Amino acid sequence: MFPCCESEQQHLRTSTVMCPSVTLALMCLLSVSPGTSLPTLCVLSGSWRNELGSNMTISAVNAEGGFTGSYFTAVTATNKRILVSPLKGSQNSKSQRKQPTFGFTVSWTFSNSVTVFVGQCFMDDNGEESLKTMWLLRQEVGSPFADWKATRVGTNVFTRIK
Repeated sequence: MFPCCESEQQHLRTSTVMCPSVTLALMCLLSVSPGTSLPTLCVLSGSWRNELGSNMTISAVNAEGGFTGSYFTAVTATNKRILVSPLKGSQNSKSQRKQPTFGFTVSWTFSNSVTVFVGQCFMDDNGEESLKTMWLLRQEVGSPFADWKATRVGTNVFTRIK
């Protein structure tokens, strides 16, 4: 069975108690021992950097799951000077999941385009958080005939800036 439960199993063989306590059962299932803390929630708010060097800051998530922030991209297809751009989003707050899903929109202040990101906040075994995202960028084009080149898709992984 579970190595952390061996002492509990021994206790059960020598005791009249028919099942372990809920707390010990949960600790065994989560592979933690008494005195250690349970895994914490992955928190969306804070400062993040992706693999391309883009930075974003997300405000505290409100009770409805909404948040705002700013995004400074390290890459662009335009020749214009890159500026900090606002972001606005929502985290799924219907349940207090340890690794929540979210989405946000960046309205670029230096170009006629907008990007929507969707993703999930993950926490690894070492307590390091990351945001795994997929995005769609829509740029303005002059006619329906240019629509074919107006949308780009990609992925980014963000890690917390410490």
